[in-house]
Amino acid sequence: MKVKAVVMDEKEMDLTIRRMAHEVLEKLGGTDEAVLVGIQRRGVYLSHRIRDVIKSSGYKELPCGQLDITFYRDDLSLMADHPMVHSTTMPVDITGKDIVLVDDVLFTGRTVRAALDALMDMGRPRKVLLAVLVDRGHRELPIHPDVVGRVVPTSRDEVVEVYVRELDDKDGIVIAEKE
Repeated sequence: MKVKAVVMDEKEMDLTIRRMAHEVLEKLGGTDEAVLVGIQRRGVYLSHRIRDVIKSSGYKELPCGQLDITFYRDDLSLMADHPMVHSTTMPVDITGKDIVLVDDVLFTGRTVRAALDALMDMGRPRKVLLAVLVDRGHRELPIHPDVVGRVVPTSRDEVVEVYVRELDDKDGIVIAEKE
């Protein structure tokens, strides 16, 4: 992949996640019944960072779940013979809770659709908010985020790569294209 543009460096990403955490608080109207749920992989780390900002702002520590949507995908048969499956863990029963679903990039909406199906198999949340670090457009389903770090217009041929230090040893977002 060839990097075309840097969207965010480490400092900008940190500021964006902090702003997103405060928007999440504002939209929730409180944290008593809230649960953060990160979509595997990078959404998990972003949800932990949002949790940490909320806690450092004087609110209680929100439970954080991890959601693997691999077997809920509508393109599973098009994936590799042995798709990479990650863990799903939910620290509390989500029934009646306010769920904040966190992902790194929103593109077609299919990952979010799969995540919603997975959540509904675990319980019946009171409401679900969607927080994404990058909204790149090109929706194929009627999915709209409630909290957005940054809208980044892209072509379908471009790729938005999000780096988180927990996995990639650095933070940042770039737009890349196949060479």
